[in-house]
Amino acid sequence: MQEKNHKKILIAEDNSRTRLSLKNQLEILGFEVIGAVANGHDAVEKALELKPDLIIMDVKMPQMDGIEAAKIITAKSAVAIILLTGLSSDEMAAKALDAGVCAYLVKPVSKNQLEQAIKLAMVRYEEFRSLKTEVSSLKDAIETRKLVERAKGILMKRCNIPEDEAFKLLQTHSQKENKKMRDIAETIISASKLI
Repeated sequence: MQEKNHKKILIAEDNSRTRLSLKNQLEILGFEVIGAVANGHDAVEKALELKPDLIIMDVKMPQMDGIEAAKIITAKSAVAIILLTGLSSDEMAAKALDAGVCAYLVKPVSKNQLEQAIKLAMVRYEEFRSLKTEVSSLKDAIETRKLVERAKGILMKRCNIPEDEAFKLLQTHSQKENKKMRDIAETIISASKLI
């Protein structure tokens, strides 16, 4: 057995033989299987409870299919998901992508295919997470810029000063109080509402 990859994996597959085969293949590859469930409902429950790094889930399962379960899981938790399917189609691939799935495999799955899909899924997931963080940072920067502009406008009007002086005043206040420009701008905006 290989050294552990330190990736915790949840399996969701209604066929007990396939579930056991996947578990064995993953353990041979050095992954830690932290749970194995037989339906979509349990997959959602266990994913939120166990917080795996990766979920390998069948598309067709009782109670809730894998695509629906993937949608619910990715809306509530950040995790890489690989879907397993008996038949591949463009429609299924589009639905899987829309559900936030990183990769999918057509059964039966060999150990080599599984290993490659996991590598691909983890790379795609990290890229997605990085982009999400970047978008969040950009949104924050835009919001900060709007608040600073609004605070500058208030200072320009109240103190009868030009824009560059209003900005310097904000900057000086930020440094003196050891606070972010955004915090100073929010304070000015809040105070202006009281006056």
